[in-house]
Order: sequence, then C-alpha cells, then structure tokens
Amino acid sequence: MMYPKIPLAQTVIQLCKAKGIKHIVLSPGSRNAPLTIGFSNNNFFKCYSIVDERCAAFFALGIAQKLQEPTAVVCTSGSALLNYYPAVAEAFYSHIPLVVISADRPKHLIGIGDGQTINQPHVFENHIHYSANLKQDLNENETNNETEDLPIFKNIEHKIETLLGLKQSIQTYNETEINKAINVSIEKKGPVHINVPFNEPLYDRVESLTVNPEVVAPKIKNDTVSADVLNTCVEDWNNAKRKMILVGVNNPNEIEQQWLNVLANDASVLVFTETTSNIHNTAFFPSIDQIIAPLNADDFNELQPDILLTFGGLIVSKKIKAFLRTYKPKQHWHIGNTRANNTFFCLNKIIETTPNTFFNAFLPRTHVVESNYKTYWQNIKTHRLLKHKEYLKSIPFSDFTAFNIILQAIPNHSVLQLSNSSTIRYAQLFTLNNTLEVYCNRGTSGIDGSTATAIGFASVTSKQTTLITGDLSFFYDSNALWNNYIPTNFRIIVINNQGGGIFRILPGHKNTENFDTYFETTHHLNAKHLCAMYGFNYEKAHDDASLKSALKTFFNDDSTPKLLEIFTPKNTNDEILLHYFKFIK
Repeated sequence: MMYPKIPLAQTVIQLCKAKGIKHIVLSPGSRNAPLTIGFSNNNFFKCYSIVDERCAAFFALGIAQKLQEPTAVVCTSGSALLNYYPAVAEAFYSHIPLVVISADRPKHLIGIGDGQTINQPHVFENHIHYSANLKQDLNENETNNETEDLPIFKNIEHKIETLLGLKQSIQTYNETEINKAINVSIEKKGPVHINVPFNEPLYDRVESLTVNPEVVAPKIKNDTVSADVLNTCVEDWNNAKRKMILVGVNNPNEIEQQWLNVLANDASVLVFTETTSNIHNTAFFPSIDQIIAPLNADDFNELQPDILLTFGGLIVSKKIKAFLRTYKPKQHWHIGNTRANNTFFCLNKIIETTPNTFFNAFLPRTHVVESNYKTYWQNIKTHRLLKHKEYLKSIPFSDFTAFNIILQAIPNHSVLQLSNSSTIRYAQLFTLNNTLEVYCNRGTSGIDGSTATAIGFASVTSKQTTLITGDLSFFYDSNALWNNYIPTNFRIIVINNQGGGIFRILPGHKNTENFDTYFETTHHLNAKHLCAMYGFNYEKAHDDASLKSALKTFFNDDSTPKLLEIFTPKNTNDEILLHYFKFIK
C-alpha cells in the first residue's frame, strides 16, 4: 500500500480510519495532495471526487444525514475552504457530524502575498463545534525550497519555531487535536474543522507508515433521566388537561411505536407533527398550517396548551410559532441531547436525553386525563380534511394541485428529499404516505445545497430517493449534477413556476418590474439542456393530465437518473394558495 511521505498526513488518515470515518469527499487540488494520496490508496475508505467545493460539502452532508456518522470533506488551501461554509452552517444547526479537513500552507507563507493563502484557522468560528489547527511537521535535515527566499523576519520566525519545536511534542499535539476534533463531532453531532499545514514536496510517497498515532475514544454519554426531573414531569403531566407535543425534524424509527400509540390514546394530548418528523399515527395532526391558519382569537384560546413538549429539530410552520409565542403554554419542555432552542420564548425545562429514553421512563408512570381537548380538535381536523379535498376539486392546475398529484405517486418505502422555500411549505399541507423517509435541510433553511444533499444521501442508500425542488433552488445548485455518483434510481421533480413563487405569497407590490426583477427573479429557464449535459432522462408536464401520465413510468427502473419538470402558472399559484386557507375554514 502507498502512503504519503509526510507524517502529519499519515496521522490524519490513520485517526480517521480508527474512528470509522469511511466516506471521504475530495475536491481536486495540490496542497491537499498528501491527504488525497493517503485516503484514495487505502481500501478502507470510500472516496469521492467532486470539483465544486460547495456541492462537495453538501454531498458529504447528505451522506452523514443518512448514516448519522462522521463524513469527511477534504480541500486544498485558499478560497476552496470558504465554499464549505454553507454546508458547515447547515450541519451546525441540523446536528450532522461533518468533518472538514483543509490543507494549508505553512505558517511562514501566510500573509506575505503567496498564492492560494487566506487566514484558515478558526475560519468557521461562529458555526463550528471545534477547530483543530495543526502544526507543521519539522525535519531540519530536509532542504526546503519554500523557505529560501523568505523575508528576513519570516525566515527568523521559521527558524526559531524549528529550533524550539521538538518533533515528538508536535506529533503529540497534532494527535491530541485530531482526536479531540473527531470525538467532538461524534459526541455533539455536528461539524468540526481540522486545518492541516503542509510544506512541499507534497507528492512523495512511501510504502510503510512512519508514525503510529494514539487513538483516544469518544466519550459515551450515560443516557438516563434523573429521578427528580422525572418525578416533577410526571406530576405536572398528570395534572394537566391540555398537553401539546410538537415534533420538528426527526430521523425515522427513533421513537418506539408503542410510545407513540400511548400518546395517541390520551384524550388530553395533541401531537402536531411536521412533514420532516417521520412519526405517524392516525390520531396525530400532521398538517399544522391546515389547522392553525384559519383560527381566530377564541380558537387560539381553546388550543393554548398547559404543557408544550417538543423534540426533534427546527420547526417549519411560521403559523404555529406565531401562535405559541402569543398564546404561551404554562410550561415548555424540550427533550434532546443537542441544542435546545427557546423558539417560543417560554422554555423552562431541558431534558437532556433521547426522546425514546425519556418516554420509556416517563409514559408508564402517567395516566390518561379526562379531557375534551383532543376530541374538540379532531372534529376540526376532520372538517379541514373534507374542505381540503373539496378545494382540490375546484381549482385549476397549479403548484397546489401538482403537489397533490406528486405526493400520492411517490413509491412506498422510498426516500423523499424536499428543498426549502415553497416546496417544504406545500408539502406541509398534505398527509404524506407514512412509509416514506422524509428529509429537508432545515438547519439554516437555505435553498443552496438541496440537490447536492439529496444526491449524497442517495449515494449511500439502496432505497429510491426522490428530490422535489423549486426552480430557483434547482438552478442555484445545478453544479450538484456534476457528479459521478448519482444512482440510476435517483429522481428529481422540479416545480418550475418561473421564479421565486414564495415571494408572491408575502406582502409586497406584485406584478411590477421592481418586484419581478429583485424579489421574484422572473426567468424563462428550463432544465432540458442541463439534463442532456449531465446524462439525466428528461420529462416535462404542464397540466393534470400530462403530469399523471409522466408519473406512471417516472419511478420505473432505468439506466439513467430522471428529472421531471412541471411548469405551473406563476400568476395564479399565490392566489390559489392564499384562498385555500379561507376556503377550509
């Protein structure tokens, strides 16, 4: 087996292997050559080569999103690293273990006008769990062309560091930092940054390792609930007649169905689930805005809970956030081992454990409280669903009807990836097939990276993955298709309403040149030529009939991935959606 000659590169690679980081997303470059040589020549690693660093980082995020284990993304020095930032921020707020490894120039070459140099240490300071800034290997016997023509003060600084720095102490320091960074990513489920300075020559190889780094295992958290917290929760719960559970982003199969059934059978409990919650029961309330949007002040008073219990990630629905901020519950408990957000400005209890562990200890000690809370809202839910179906029969082809048709066609037991903006909000209005696994980048809720994330996810699952995306999200992230790892069963559905349709729903002066240009960003693009360039089978639809016809064979096996572009009327979509909330009341 071939290894990079540089001991620091060997150390990084060995510790990644020791900690089970199998998936390595590499972007071509020169300064990261020692890492590329080491990772790509080791059969333990599954390596990917993706040129666009922003897409590479979201691709890696998609892999980590699926596997729930650290995935590494590796780049050269300079601005390449900055292109990782959107994915790093998403990983930070979505609690996804992403390990960023950046090659860097030696310290004495930073700040003197050398090419491809920026200040890389701590570059992600506000959105990272740990930054490991490694020290360069020292070898006084090697001739180094990079130090020959240094300014005198830089040359002196370099020589002082060389004389004072002992090889073994630097090796120990680097091992400690790498161990800590990767362990933090595992323990906190989030992004970390390892910055690795390399001196030339970069491409030298050896046939045997010259270092054997110490491996420090991550800390395994004792997942329990304290007796005091549990006793207080049980007492308060059993005395409350109105309990609301609100579930945000949640991975599939994280909660045992028996506990979900217990909650579903309690007359004093309402369980509101978002599309990305991945939990199901016929007694739950999956279309939050369908319930919330038409309510008046008296209705909100009837809905106001005594206890709000939340778990999972961020909430999509603006309407329920506005409701709970105005009609605050007496108590808000949040369950989870990651960051607890005070979204509704009334958080008073953080229970640091997994929801499953909490319910396992908590629910056997609770009892059903006599209440008409759920019955009252179940009746409203039934009414809303009837009006929802009635409305769909009365409206012309639009974004709304397209989503209704698409969501019924997604194959059972497959993966649904949703882009942000209008897409995730439309999906929230429908009851989805409960066999689907549903994902969306809701950490920062940006439109960048949705396609790359979905492709990364699809590359590590045998299940068919479908991405539903808006036109702006798709074209913005079109470099994601510059990718050699797209499975043939991957599907993209683009809702093309010729611009940022969500801005037509927001307050503003529509149908003006200023609005069309600077807000809606009206365009006349289509995906046909992109599909031809990147080897996708392209289909299109423009009404109910052509959409239903296309979907009949769209998910069938094929030798290439497929894209279906649906053209909807941009000037009526917003009116149809806004009128929906009036109609269902």
